[in-house]
Amino acid sequence: MSAAAVLRRTADRIERRTPAHRDRAVDGLRALALLAVPTGHWLLGGFTLDADGGLHNASPLSALAALAPASWVLQMLGVFFLVGGYASVLSYHRREGSTAAWLRGRFARLGRPVLGVTAVWAPAAAVLYAAGVPEATLRTAATLVVQPLWFVGVYVVVTALTPYCVRAARRLGGWAAAPLLASVAVVDFLRYGPFAESVPSWLAVLNVLPGWLFAYQLGVAWGERRIGRRGAWLLLAGGGVLFAVLLVVFHYPASMVGVPGAGRTNSHPPSLLVPALAAAQSGAAVLLRDRLARLLARPALWAPVVVVNLCAMTILCWHQTAMLAAAVPGSFLGGVAGLTTAPDSPAWIAARLVWLPVFAVLLVVIVRYARRFEEPWTGVSAVRRTAAGLLAAGFAVFALGLA
Repeated sequence: MSAAAVLRRTADRIERRTPAHRDRAVDGLRALALLAVPTGHWLLGGFTLDADGGLHNASPLSALAALAPASWVLQMLGVFFLVGGYASVLSYHRREGSTAAWLRGRFARLGRPVLGVTAVWAPAAAVLYAAGVPEATLRTAATLVVQPLWFVGVYVVVTALTPYCVRAARRLGGWAAAPLLASVAVVDFLRYGPFAESVPSWLAVLNVLPGWLFAYQLGVAWGERRIGRRGAWLLLAGGGVLFAVLLVVFHYPASMVGVPGAGRTNSHPPSLLVPALAAAQSGAAVLLRDRLARLLARPALWAPVVVVNLCAMTILCWHQTAMLAAAVPGSFLGGVAGLTTAPDSPAWIAARLVWLPVFAVLLVVIVRYARRFEEPWTGVSAVRRTAAGLLAAGFAVFALGLA
């Protein structure tokens, strides 16, 4: 049987097993937002080699500022939080037990893959060091591995707020997200406005929760059927206008991701540009929902969406490992175009595009084995759970530069 026939049969089998009530558009949006994460990290992240062959993080955005608009497309965490809020409110209403039990189940699903990747990397780092991999490379690798995991911590917090988000959405609809936008605007005014010199730097941390809760609250309101087409158009237009004003009038950094050496960043913690983009993306998502659902009625398109959603946390946790699986061996060869050479020219971008399919294949191989961490750890003894926790904690200490 040919490969095409196998894929067709698999797609048909997935189609038959899909419940009629499944919201394909929301699953499609989640898959799209999720795949944007590795694509963005692989395209907008690079390495440089030091004299000892150690890898260090670098970004093409430092030398190629014209790439900044690519980050507007690839920064789709707003959509991820939107569909997360939508899915959470539906799950919350379907719960059979208490709210606490529902939250424990959600937290376990988020925590298992994080614990898995960090527990695996702890002994792997030791083995790599014994094999001659420079410490600089291992510290760079550790930073990249934990870098996407901040998202999980924030997502746990906003998930815990779901009951309150539901109440706010029922009372105010989509407008329940407006105070969150205002909160981010106030903090931005204090840290970037006329009082910036007298404002402590830690104040920016106050934007972390409202900056990401904004899109989640919109998703909850959408799930409560409190955002229709009129509200979606308002989000799309309002978010787009605010985004443009912040860039052109208030001179916010154009990149949606951090740029090494830059004095300001829009992402860590989020600036007002993040909810502005999230509003525009959310409006577009709501407006395109029906069209996307019709498109995903085709089994050949629906099947990969199902696969991506089943491996969502694994992809998030392990995609940097896939890139490192190519870059670490490549560092022993010296400067490999698009892999270990400095990302400072259009030629590097062209070479990196060639590497993207390689990273994708490596990720598929890794997901094949790492997917088990997403499943319930039934039959895992307390001793193994404790060992995994200790290994994960040790790796976190190393990654954060505390050891």
